[in-house]
Amino acid sequence: MSNAELLDRRNRAIPRGVANATNLYAARAGNAEIWDEDGNRFVDFAGGIAVLNVGHRHPKVLDAVNRQLGAYTHTAFQVMAYEPYVRLAERLNALAPIDGDAKTILFTTGAEATENAVKIARAATGRPGIIAFAGGFHGRTLLSSALTGKVSPYKKGLGPFPAEIYHLPLPSETTGVTLDETLRALNFLFAADIEPERIGAFIIEPVQGEGGFHMPDPELFKALDELRKRHGILLIADEVQTGFARTGKMFGIEHASVKPDLICVAKSLGGGFPISGVIGRTDVMDAIEPGGLGGTYGGPPVACAAANAVLDIIEDEKLIERANVIGERLRARISGFAARNDLVRISGLRGPGAMVAFDITDNEGNPDGAEAKRVCARAVKQGLIVLSCGQSGQTIRILVPLTASYAVIDEGLDALERALRPESA
Repeated sequence: MSNAELLDRRNRAIPRGVANATNLYAARAGNAEIWDEDGNRFVDFAGGIAVLNVGHRHPKVLDAVNRQLGAYTHTAFQVMAYEPYVRLAERLNALAPIDGDAKTILFTTGAEATENAVKIARAATGRPGIIAFAGGFHGRTLLSSALTGKVSPYKKGLGPFPAEIYHLPLPSETTGVTLDETLRALNFLFAADIEPERIGAFIIEPVQGEGGFHMPDPELFKALDELRKRHGILLIADEVQTGFARTGKMFGIEHASVKPDLICVAKSLGGGFPISGVIGRTDVMDAIEPGGLGGTYGGPPVACAAANAVLDIIEDEKLIERANVIGERLRARISGFAARNDLVRISGLRGPGAMVAFDITDNEGNPDGAEAKRVCARAVKQGLIVLSCGQSGQTIRILVPLTASYAVIDEGLDALERALRPESA
């Protein structure tokens, strides 16, 4: 079956609301390489949108999954529990940067994790209000869309959304917002809309993903910690995209000066299998009565087996350290691209570890989402899968598997260099 034939079938069978970054259809994959139905090979700088930190079909993940398939595939944890879930929860509790004892509950998607973190925070504090940040992405379900700080395409025409969700501007070098401006907006919020005693939690990505890989001003976390102590507000770290070695730390929040009360995880935890979770302080996590949390497929056995293998791989292959080495390699090469005048204009190279991004701008330095989209399209023609993001779609983000060989990474960078050449060149 060809790409073109599958595209025709897709258009007739699937709604346009789910968008595709390319018109390619995967036939097989391994580590950081994908082959499409037409037999073309691509270097993967997308990683399934930050899902494949350990690459496509890592042998240890496949071995763990196959062994689990031979035992049982589903019982529903609430009906008959199973050891892989318990073992994974124990390991996440030990790894998470949380003060004191921790507990973990598992789900299937990142949106489930963020929604349940809000449920837990509201139950633990008895307060309804949640403060998120402009540009943040927390999922596409109704509550997680309300948390998300971007209207188009995630909210446009889809309201009304759940109440008591508020947004502040994110202070960051790349957003152009200062910490003082954010704190001023917070004071306005407390004066005009809701008192701090009704706020249950702040939710923040340690590095914004879909919003454009913006790194918050480090002083923001100190300010949130002070507000947490003063008003009893919880802090939720959304680690769905930053988690599991991508940023050069196991969790992205480890780059900050605070320890959160709750952590949302998903994506790369499963190594390609759907799993998510909330890790939190024991006293917070136990606020909800039995039956108030769960889900039929929450923490599925096969995905738990895969996730336990992923944690082994991160440790055994030293992927935290490797993320920093890969990031240095990416930044060095892209810095060279930015200095040239024969490529499209590049600015704002950023990101910790191997969570690297840069902006495409026009001749006046304004964000150029249209050109970024063309760069991604040209990259496909050069044998590279890479994604854009950001408020205007101007950001090129790199999420190459941390297990990729340096030869494949360099091949991808060569293809990216060619894709950055203007079409008129």
